[in-house]
Amino acid sequence: MKSSLIIIAFFCLGILCSRFSLLPQGLVSEDHTVVLLYALMLSVGISLGCDRRLREILRSLRPHILLYPLGSTIGTFLGAALASLCLAYPLSHCLAVGAGFAYYSLSSILISQAVGSELGTVALICNVLREALTLLLVPLAARVLAPPAVIAMGGATTMDTTLPILARTLGSQWVFVALVHAIVLDFSVPFWVIFFCSL
Repeated sequence: MKSSLIIIAFFCLGILCSRFSLLPQGLVSEDHTVVLLYALMLSVGISLGCDRRLREILRSLRPHILLYPLGSTIGTFLGAALASLCLAYPLSHCLAVGAGFAYYSLSSILISQAVGSELGTVALICNVLREALTLLLVPLAARVLAPPAVIAMGGATTMDTTLPILARTLGSQWVFVALVHAIVLDFSVPFWVIFFCSL
């Protein structure tokens, strides 16, 4: 929960700095955003490549394990489609926001680039909230939901920020599923977001 609050604080700090012109004029440009996006993608690749668990996961991967991220994807898109019925945003924009799967840093930048900063901000807030609510609600949800549904709540965060609470609540036997779930969703975020933004 602390990491989510830090992220929100930096986001608010960025708004204040821009609003009161506290940043150098050359720093506020779309070119810098693209460079940061590339740096983010590079760091994601490095972190996955350095993770010793990745080789283990790939070696012991069985096709049925991919049903977990598939179910999470379908459920997220259904939820986003239902939300679009009561929101002013079109279906494609709601699906693009949902396709962030709580990977707020990447999805919000991609959406801001493709559609605009308003929807990018919505994506950031929605995906940070998904992570924060997962951290808060996992112990409660585990009492009433099956483990795959609890893992699906965390989206792409189930290999980092929400993994400890998932492991503690569901048991170590679900750690492997949570890792595969997050890796597949992580890789799918740019493709889904760009696809829905282009509709």
